[in-house]
Amino acid sequence: MASITIRGIKKNYAKTQVVHGVDLDFASGEFVVILGPSGCGKSTLLRMIAGLEEISGGEIAIDGTVVNKLEPRERGCAMVFQNYALYPHMSVSQNIGYSLKVAGVPSAERQQRIQAVARTLELEHLLDRKPMALSGGQRQRVAMGRAMIREPKVFLFDEPLSNLDAKLRVQMRSEIRKLHRRLNATSVFVTHDQVEAMTLADRLVVMNGGRVEQVGTPGEIYTRPASRFVATFVGAPAMNILEGTVDLDGLSLLGGSRRLAMARAGLPVGTKVAMGIRPEAVRLVAPGTAGALDATVDLVEELGAGRVIYVDLDGAPFSVMTSEAVHPEPGSQVGLKISPEDMHFFSSETGARLDVFKASVPEPAL
Repeated sequence: MASITIRGIKKNYAKTQVVHGVDLDFASGEFVVILGPSGCGKSTLLRMIAGLEEISGGEIAIDGTVVNKLEPRERGCAMVFQNYALYPHMSVSQNIGYSLKVAGVPSAERQQRIQAVARTLELEHLLDRKPMALSGGQRQRVAMGRAMIREPKVFLFDEPLSNLDAKLRVQMRSEIRKLHRRLNATSVFVTHDQVEAMTLADRLVVMNGGRVEQVGTPGEIYTRPASRFVATFVGAPAMNILEGTVDLDGLSLLGGSRRLAMARAGLPVGTKVAMGIRPEAVRLVAPGTAGALDATVDLVEELGAGRVIYVDLDGAPFSVMTSEAVHPEPGSQVGLKISPEDMHFFSSETGARLDVFKASVPEPAL
C-alpha cells in the first residue's frame, strides 16, 4: 500500500493547458475513482501518476517520495488499460508472468506466483489459452493479473471496462471491488461512467475542464453537489434545473411564470440563480393540487421497477422518476410536488453551489 500526494499538477501540450493545478491526497489502501467527461484530463492525470506523461508543473509523491523524475518502472505502480494490451502470441500464463521473466525471476518462483494470481482471479483453467480464445471479461482479468503479479504499491485503472457489454461490466465491477478488498492496495480508477464511479469508489474525484470540481464520498457528492456541473453530471436521469432571478419576494422562475417564496439571505435583487431538483425527489400528484406545478407529459420510459416521466414545464424540460403505479399518457396533465428541503441552488454566473436560501413557507409558492 502507498499514499499518493498531488500538489499543483499541470499538463501542457504546446501552448494548450489541459490540467490546471490539481491538488489531491489519496490515502494508503483507498479506492479512489476519478470521474469526468471525455477530455476533462482524468486519464492524463492518471498517466502522470504512472510516469507515462511528463509533468509540466507541480509535484507527485508516492509514499512520501517525489516521483516526478522517476521512470514508470521505479514508481511501484501497475496499470490496467482500456484495451487490455495482451500479447496475442502468448498464453494466459505467459502474459501474466512476462514482467517476472523480463526481471529475471527464476522459473520455479515465476510459476508459483502465476498460479497464485490465477487462483485469485479464477483463471487457473485458462492458463494455456491464447487471448483470442478468451471472452472480454477473461481478457480483462488477465490484464489485471499481469498487473497484480508485480505486487505493486498502487493499481491504476484507465477505463478498463469501457469495451465490455453491460452485463459483463456489472460482473467486473464486483470482481474489481472484491480484488481491492483482498489485496488492500491503493487503487485509482478513471472512468466517464457515473454508475462505475458510484459503485466502486471509497472516495470520488469529479473533474471538468482540467480542474477538480469536487472530492467526497459518492453519497456526499450525490446529495450535496458543489457545483451545477457536478449536480447534472452525477445522477441518471440528470438533475432538473430551472433558471430563476432573485426578486423582492424570493425567486422568480421560468421567466416569471412561477415564483418560489424563499428568504434570499442577502442576495441582491436581479441575481441569476438556478434551482435544481433530483427526478426522484419529485412527487406526482393530480393536476391543480395546491402548491404543485402543473406540467404536460411528453414521454414515459418504462424501467421495469419504475419509470421516468418526461414533462414540459412552461417550455422547460423536466423529468420525474417514480416507482408508483402511475402511467400517464403523453399529452396529459400531471401535478409535480416539490419540497423545499430537496431543492439545490447554484449561481447562474459561476455554477457554484449557493447555500443562502431558506424556505420561508412550508411549501414553495409556485
